[in-house]
Amino acid sequence: MATAVFFHAHPDDESLSTAGTMALLAEAGHRVVLVVATRGEEGEVVPGVLADGEALGDRRTTELHTAADLLGTARVEFLGYRDSGMADSPTNNNPDCFWQADVDRAADRLGAILSNEQPDLLVVYDRNGGYGHPDHIQVHRVGTRWAAAAGVGTVRWVTLNRDAIRETIESAIASGAADGLAGIGEDLEERRRRAEEGSFGSAAADITHAVAVGPFLDRKRAAIATHASQIPADSFFLSIPAEQFARAFGTEWFIDPESPRRPGAPFRTDLLAH
Repeated sequence: MATAVFFHAHPDDESLSTAGTMALLAEAGHRVVLVVATRGEEGEVVPGVLADGEALGDRRTTELHTAADLLGTARVEFLGYRDSGMADSPTNNNPDCFWQADVDRAADRLGAILSNEQPDLLVVYDRNGGYGHPDHIQVHRVGTRWAAAAGVGTVRWVTLNRDAIRETIESAIASGAADGLAGIGEDLEERRRRAEEGSFGSAAADITHAVAVGPFLDRKRAAIATHASQIPADSFFLSIPAEQFARAFGTEWFIDPESPRRPGAPFRTDLLAH
C-alpha cells in the first residue's frame, strides 16, 4: 500500500478540491496524510457561527479534523504559518504569513513533519494555485521544492478544468438557468470571462488525470459541510441537487508535470501509476 500526502493551504481546501480522491485512496487501503499550511485565520466568517470569543483559526482547525475523519485520513498536520489572505490584501505583508515564508525553510519544515513517512505521492496545486491565491501558489512552490529534495517520485498538481467549467457555464446561459449550476456566487458572464481569459485552473489539454469520485460524493459533500465557518448551508456547494453536484464535482482533475498527455489520448485515472 502507498502513502499519499495531500498538501493544502487552508482548512476546507482539502474538501473542495481533493476530498473524493482522498476518500478513494483511503478506501483502497492507502495511507492518506494531510498537511495544511495555515489555519485559515483570514477567512471570511459565516455570520453567527463562531461562539463568543472563539478564534476563527481554532474553529477551522476543528472543522478540518472532522472533515479529515470523514475522508479516512490517517494523519493531519499543520505547517504552522499564518493565513496570508487574498491576493493584494494588506495581510500578505504579515511577516508570519505563509506568503512571506522562505521557500527553502518552509520545505525543510514540511520535511520535518514527514520525516517518519515514506511518501509515494505528493499532491499540491498547479503553478497558479488554482486561482491565484498567494497561499496556494506558495503550497506549489514549497511542495515541489521539498519533493525534489526528498526524491518523491510521483507529484501531481490538483487543478480546475476550465474547459469543462466553461462548457457548464455556456450550458447554463443557453438554458436560461437562474440558479442551480448557475448559482456559483458570481455573475455567469463574469465567470465565463474568467474562464475565457484563463485566470483560473488549466486547459483540458494540459490536464493528465481525471479521477472519477462518484462513489464518494456523499462523503465529499459531508466534508464540505463540516466547514460551516466558511461555507453556509445555503451555499452553492450544499444547496444544489445531487445530480448537479455530481456533474460539477464528480471528477477531480490533476496534472502530471513530468508526463504530459498526448493530444487525443484519454485522461489517466490512477494518480499512483507512473
